[in-house]
Amino acid sequence: MDETVAVIGLGYVGLPLACLCAKKGYSVIGIDINKDKINKINNGQSPINDEYVKENFLHNKIKATDDFSEIKNAKYVIVCVPTPVNEKHLPDLSYVREASKSISENLQKNHIVIIESTVYPGTTEEIVLSILESSGLKAGEDFFLAHCPERIDPGNKKWTIEKIPRVVGGINNKSTEKAAELYGKIIEAEIVEVKSSKEAEATKIMENTFRDVNIAFINEMAKSFDKAGIDIMDVIKGASTKPFAFMPHYPGAGVGGHCISVDPYYLIDRAKNYNFNHEFLKLARKINNSMPEYTVELLEDELKKLGENIKNAKIGILGLAYKANVDDTRKSPAFEIIKLLKEKGALVTVYDPYLPQKSAVSSLQELLNNVDYLVLVTNHKEFKEMELNLLKENNIKIVIDGRNCLDKEQIIKLGIKYKGIGR
Repeated sequence: MDETVAVIGLGYVGLPLACLCAKKGYSVIGIDINKDKINKINNGQSPINDEYVKENFLHNKIKATDDFSEIKNAKYVIVCVPTPVNEKHLPDLSYVREASKSISENLQKNHIVIIESTVYPGTTEEIVLSILESSGLKAGEDFFLAHCPERIDPGNKKWTIEKIPRVVGGINNKSTEKAAELYGKIIEAEIVEVKSSKEAEATKIMENTFRDVNIAFINEMAKSFDKAGIDIMDVIKGASTKPFAFMPHYPGAGVGGHCISVDPYYLIDRAKNYNFNHEFLKLARKINNSMPEYTVELLEDELKKLGENIKNAKIGILGLAYKANVDDTRKSPAFEIIKLLKEKGALVTVYDPYLPQKSAVSSLQELLNNVDYLVLVTNHKEFKEMELNLLKENNIKIVIDGRNCLDKEQIIKLGIKYKGIGR
């Protein structure tokens, strides 16, 4: 296959996509501004700890570079750059704008440009299109432009990138068809064509906001049930037996990752332009943002029962990543929990087996040797499968299970105070 795909942004979305395209026989140009990342890829090393990348890293078919003029040698140009929010939770599209500008400077006739970065509805037509047309070429005629929202679940071995259905919407029918043709060749699942790029953009926002709202609901129920003396995990188990109209979601110490904790803000802000106020979405964000503080409060309550104070308390944090079995820390609630604990004068020691460079100790045993209390933030398999007798042997007095993944009854039998989220 002589067609070439250029992927702009080689992070947790772009690099797996680059690997998939290479696996399917395409030559791949990977473009990033991080020289360390570029060097690692060109030397056959993955810059991210991702199982799919490790298993499908055909680096000899991926040329990593920071030279955007290489776009000229590609047929497809796919943008996978970050779209964060700032400290005021306002969308930051600077990376998309910069990538679009670099593409426009190297745009060729018949190029097919696809935006995968998560953006608010209208971004492709209102921002990207105008930047690309500054090249003098006409979108939909000289080149083609579409949006295909990224769908990837790092660490998920069942739903790998090529097995997840994709949604494609272009600025015109021809753009939709040409983008869908590529995904039809690399994705082993359904490709759904929608009316326009706006519908495709809105699809991503809605599916992640759906999760945020439902997690907020279950977090609020957890807080309520805790006061009522009800174990929410038993309630979820019971409710899940209903074969229709219930979808289990689980409470936790906070919502992290680049999607769920960010995407709702894009819609909240965008809706202001057409005089709509997303009260429900704002409330969901408020509830989910409160969970790190709630987790710290649970620890404080347990400390008081023992006659202890959080100041100078030796607290171990289990996990920095935002989800299990990955090294991705984007928007992880662990950082807010650590910040709150330190502000209260606690002595905090952090351990994450997937992030040794950010851990204060080199092993779980070393952590247990140096702390009296534990707060589990990430449900890594190493923590879920640890021998709980180690807690007793190391005189751990309190366990705050921020993911409800440990054996509550066994920990209590060991004489250790246990508190989960809603249990």
